[in-house]
Amino acid sequence: MTVIPGLLLALVLAFAGQFLSKFIGIDLMGLPKSPISAIMMAILLGILIRNTISLPNSLQPGIRFGLVRVLRLGIVLLGIRLSLSEAGAIGLQALPVIIGAVAAALLIVTFLARRMGLSGKLGTLIAVGTSICGATAIVATAPTIAAKDDEVSYAVACITLFGVIAMLLYPFAGHWIFDGDTFKSGLFLGTSVHETAQVAGAGLVYQQYYDSPQALDVATVTKLVRNLGMLLVIPLMSILYHRNHSDGTEAPKWYTMVPLFVIGFACMSLLRTVGDMGEQPFGGLLTPEQWSAIVSHTKEIAELCLAIAMAAVGLGTSIKGLKDIGLKPLGAGLIAAVLVGGVSISLISLLY
Repeated sequence: MTVIPGLLLALVLAFAGQFLSKFIGIDLMGLPKSPISAIMMAILLGILIRNTISLPNSLQPGIRFGLVRVLRLGIVLLGIRLSLSEAGAIGLQALPVIIGAVAAALLIVTFLARRMGLSGKLGTLIAVGTSICGATAIVATAPTIAAKDDEVSYAVACITLFGVIAMLLYPFAGHWIFDGDTFKSGLFLGTSVHETAQVAGAGLVYQQYYDSPQALDVATVTKLVRNLGMLLVIPLMSILYHRNHSDGTEAPKWYTMVPLFVIGFACMSLLRTVGDMGEQPFGGLLTPEQWSAIVSHTKEIAELCLAIAMAAVGLGTSIKGLKDIGLKPLGAGLIAAVLVGGVSISLISLLY
């Protein structure tokens, strides 16, 4: 099936979000700059359409393509905003908070889920999805602990629900809690919002509302470092499971758990680093003006890709599908989200 129809719908919603942002903020409210985030409008439009209109199946491949492929391209292109030294410095500063939030979620959420009567596997999936990188970590962990299909579905639904809520609320919460400190706010978004797409969306909302590109940069780098936690956590989950079970399942190879878009982001940062060296970019192959234009246009393309992906996030969020999950998994997902957010706020306040 072609991806074009669903991708075009996401693109239309991305531009519709920009139009509504300007229309409401500038035309209706009479302000010089709209206080309404175009990204948030695109997400809300997607959610509204998904949950009020029966979308044909022909749209689903394109929506999925936007949510996965276009998102990853946008993340890769964001790398040109930072040099390797800048990205590395952010990653090192974020590491203590990442470790604390991941450890707290894995230990406490797994324990509480069992006390709530959930299966150990479901509790593990919710904990892994909350602490590291959402559905990606859930899907990667599931076969190593022989999780059932419904357990995977429940865990992904919980992560999606509370991740979307966090994506829409945390930019404002972070700005308020950290008194407008963009580094701390970006660090909070990168360590407490579940999915990579949701972190990018939250960072863009913060950037658009508070005119702060740094928050998006910090959130993105923090989340990419957090994603690498799969290299340690998923094999660990497999080892713990196989201590008591022997059913032929095994952990995936370590190199399959390194997201390629993380490598792509680093390559774009390397390109920015090399291009900024010396007075003439790339030894005179480009003029400073040409290099500056390339960097600027790449940033614009990255943000357009992320806007399309955010519209796809909205189009992929089904509220009706949550009713079959039950209260216990939702309760565990809520506890996990609140716990990770609380640990993140506490560590950031304590360390920075």
